[in-house]
Amino acid sequence: MKTFFARLFAKKIHRKNQKWIANPHQAQEKTFNFLLKTAQNTQFGKDHNFKKIENYQDFKAQVPVRNYEGLRPYVERILQGEKDILWPGQPLYLAKTSGTTSGAKFIPLTKASMPTHITAARDALLNYIHETGNTDFVTGKQIFLQGSPVLEKKKGIAFGRLSGIVAHYVPSYLQTNRMPSWETNCIEDWETKVSTIVEETVSEKMTLIAGIPSWVQMYFERLKQRENKAVGDIFPHFSLFVYGGVNYKPYRALFEKLIGRKVDSVELFPASEGFFAYQDRQNEEDLLLLLNNDIFYEFIEADTFFSDAPKRICLEEVVLGVNYVLILNTSAGLWGYNIGDTVQFVSKAPYRLIVSGRIKHFISAFGEHVIGKEVESALQEAMTGTKVSVREFTVAPQIAPQAGLPFHEWLIDFNVSPEDPVAFAAALDTAMRSQNIYYDDLIRGNVLQPAVVTQVNKGAFEAYMKSIGKLGGQNKVPRLTNDRSIADELVKH
Repeated sequence: MKTFFARLFAKKIHRKNQKWIANPHQAQEKTFNFLLKTAQNTQFGKDHNFKKIENYQDFKAQVPVRNYEGLRPYVERILQGEKDILWPGQPLYLAKTSGTTSGAKFIPLTKASMPTHITAARDALLNYIHETGNTDFVTGKQIFLQGSPVLEKKKGIAFGRLSGIVAHYVPSYLQTNRMPSWETNCIEDWETKVSTIVEETVSEKMTLIAGIPSWVQMYFERLKQRENKAVGDIFPHFSLFVYGGVNYKPYRALFEKLIGRKVDSVELFPASEGFFAYQDRQNEEDLLLLLNNDIFYEFIEADTFFSDAPKRICLEEVVLGVNYVLILNTSAGLWGYNIGDTVQFVSKAPYRLIVSGRIKHFISAFGEHVIGKEVESALQEAMTGTKVSVREFTVAPQIAPQAGLPFHEWLIDFNVSPEDPVAFAAALDTAMRSQNIYYDDLIRGNVLQPAVVTQVNKGAFEAYMKSIGKLGGQNKVPRLTNDRSIADELVKH
């Protein structure tokens, strides 16, 4: 019965979604008007003359681009219990995230925005069913490695990690399939939590496993260590891996080895600020931009973002292959909001993109402006045709080496190390030069020496993340930094 109705529901939702997919600009215009009209009497709407805004040009003139720090004064008023600040009424929740210079961020989740997170995740799975016809996973146990669902309160508003908040919205028809238990999900210590999840799930009929690859990897490794066999043998019905947060490419070979076979996968692009895209085709790695989730998108070319007057455009104006900073306007009350992610469009009919990195996660110590997508692609290219597999990595500049020219240092936790480390480093550098012409110019001009690969001990990244209180959950290791803050800590390992 479940599989029959899953296919029927998938077909219905697919047909429904074709309306906005086929009419993207009308969908964005409708969202733009809805957001402005609904929020015109909020404090933010009054401060920025929403009632006088008639078009996108007016909007850009009235609403500047902000990051969280720019929006913080409004959020602080929400935290004091005030209503009608960024969106009518009060938020249902505040998603707590970390990473700013002045402490935790509290991202509003409103009555209007909260359902968009749930609908997008649901539609991603239904789209997979519609495309592949595979419904095997709906009859087995499903696990979402996530943060604790235990919530605290500020002035009557519940707050916690987004993944913990979403745990309260698991549909009733999935409750019997859901793993782990509520009590285990509430465990705060990540290592203890993973060990407990292993014990709870090892004898279950697991069919769907979801989470950030680096933390699912820890779960898989502990399963394999406990049972001394591949995850695919432990869970013979496991057929779908759902992930987000980081590029899966560097992990793919390792996961296939841990699982012992290939399984289908679906990539998601969610954040506390909204659910933006999901992979809608198994044979392609790009993501379908979601235009049915109360988000009006804007874009700024990443190369010009830090200039005095960067050009700000709407979806209709984007160009394929250009690296853009993603700017959001949402029914959670985020306005001109720089989330920090960068994207590149690969298609405009429909609008599909890849996540290229973070605007603050780059290396440009020598003017090269290397981004996340480039280092991930270079590593994947260097591993192609070899037995090398990588558990985790990050890249940082070494500006003042003890001898010789400066260089980019790749700190890598290998699952399978290269037989010839020198040849591997050379292949990595060659791949990196093909990804970034500015880096190639620096190597050619003897400004930099070729990349240096430093192998760190297994578990070094986990130890580092634990040392800064970010082990597990939705936390991710930055792929690259423009300083030595992470690298110097990892070098100790």
